[in-house]
Amino acid sequence: MIALPRLQTPIFLAPMAGGFNTPELVAAVANAGGVGSFGFAYSSPEAIDRSLVVASTQTTGLINANFFVFPEVAAPQPDRVAAALQALNAILPHGLLDESVLIPPYVPDLATQLEPVWQRRPAMVTFHFGIPPIALIEQAHALGITVGITATCVAEATQIAAAGADFVVAQGWEAGGHRGCFDTTEMDQEQDLLALVQAMAKHISLPIVAAGGLMTGGDIATVLSAGATAAQLGTAFLCCPEANASASHRALLLAKEPRDTVFTSAFSGRSARGIQNRFIDVMRGKELLEFPLQNSLTAALRQWALQHENAEFQSVWAGSRYRDIRPLPAARLMQILNGEIKVALSE
Repeated sequence: MIALPRLQTPIFLAPMAGGFNTPELVAAVANAGGVGSFGFAYSSPEAIDRSLVVASTQTTGLINANFFVFPEVAAPQPDRVAAALQALNAILPHGLLDESVLIPPYVPDLATQLEPVWQRRPAMVTFHFGIPPIALIEQAHALGITVGITATCVAEATQIAAAGADFVVAQGWEAGGHRGCFDTTEMDQEQDLLALVQAMAKHISLPIVAAGGLMTGGDIATVLSAGATAAQLGTAFLCCPEANASASHRALLLAKEPRDTVFTSAFSGRSARGIQNRFIDVMRGKELLEFPLQNSLTAALRQWALQHENAEFQSVWAGSRYRDIRPLPAARLMQILNGEIKVALSE
């Protein structure tokens, strides 16, 4: 087990899959004393290597490479594929989707994805959706890389500690994007972040990085006082000029008449929090494939929506308090957050 590196500022940029975390955004957060994170869930080894190299030319600060621990995925039943396609094609504003995208292997090979990480050696590697093979944790430690894993409840955090990880990312239900639950067949406890941090602090000795709905330095100070070592923020950075969020995504985040956020499995087959839109509404009760097969099935639709700046068919992930977002350069936002933390902790 390796100690969590000492942070100048107790802020992690949340790893957001899909390219939101550019090398420029990662470097800006790292240069401001925090941890700059990449979300490499679906990325190829070549793209992972390129991103790590570019970021390392812009910062000597702490970089975190994050990966999904995908579940085992069996070939989908033809009748379910047909039903899922029928549901999608009934609402498509263009063309027809088909099953040609469902080609095995259905998930990236984690060991292969990690090869550039072992070569480039960022400060940290983190995992979402479960615990990776212990051999990979040991490999990270052998190279001096700190390991963190997401937990949504105390039981998961206890398993993470037993597996030899160095810290736990406590994901409250307020977080945008995918829930990090280990077992999706069990009832999600949906704990709010503050209660989750307090409970984890009583049951595990590992450092806790709190994640979920945090937008201000005051929010960060609250979770630090509750027992967290640091805080992880994602939505708060989506409107920074360095972030790779689409114009239509940003427009919903900054709308004068904001919409609610809701949990949906319609885009990926797994529960995730995002801003309510037409796709989420019309897909309620429709046939969905398991994660990440549904994600593969909807990819062409989401890409079309992105190209046409149509947010009604994009997965507009956002935390529960996205209305407090501040569209500022990342360095300036980090400066403001750090100042707010100091004020809040001194009160």
